[in-house]
Amino acid sequence: MSTGTLLAIIIPVVVVLALIAVAVPTLARRRRLRERFGPEYERTVADAGDRRAGERELRDREKRHDSLDIKPLPAGSRDRYTREWSSVQEEFVDRPEDAVHDADRLVTSLMRERGYPTEGFEQQAADLSVEHGRTLGHYRAAHDVESLTTRGKATTEQLRGAMVHYRALFDELLSDGGGPRHAPS
Repeated sequence: MSTGTLLAIIIPVVVVLALIAVAVPTLARRRRLRERFGPEYERTVADAGDRRAGERELRDREKRHDSLDIKPLPAGSRDRYTREWSSVQEEFVDRPEDAVHDADRLVTSLMRERGYPTEGFEQQAADLSVEHGRTLGHYRAAHDVESLTTRGKATTEQLRGAMVHYRALFDELLSDGGGPRHAPS
C-alpha cells in the first residue's frame, strides 16, 4: 500500500475516534443532567433558547446548590411542620384563599429551615430544581395559582389544585434528608 492510501485510511479513522472521544462525555453529561433535573431540564433548555446555554444554566445551579448548607430537619421540626400543614388544610374549608397563601408561606418557611435561600420565587425554583426537579412543576403550578389568588382571580378548583401542588413539594421537602450530593461533571 502506498503512503497516500495509508493516510487516506488513517486520517479518517483518527478523526472519527477524536469525535467519539468528545461526544461520549458530552452525551453522558447531558444524560446525567436530564436524569437529575427531570422535566426541569427541558424547561430550562427551552427557556435558554439553546441546549448548550440551558445545560450551562443547569450546571451553574448545581454549583450554587453545592455551596448551600442544605440540611435535614430535626424530628421536632418535622412534627411541627406536619401539624402546621394540617391546620392549613383545615383552614381551606372556610377560607381557601387564605389557606393557599398560608401554604405558600409554610413551604417557604420549610425551605428556609432546610437551608434554601428564599429571596425570590425564580431563585427558589432554581435552587430547588437541583434536588427536586421532578416535583418543581408542582411548585410552579401552585405559585401561579397563589399569584391569581393575590389578584382575587383564582377559582375554587384552582385553589384546591394549588393545595395539592403545595402538598407534593411540602411532603418531599419534609421527608428529604438532603440526599447524596452528586459530583458535578
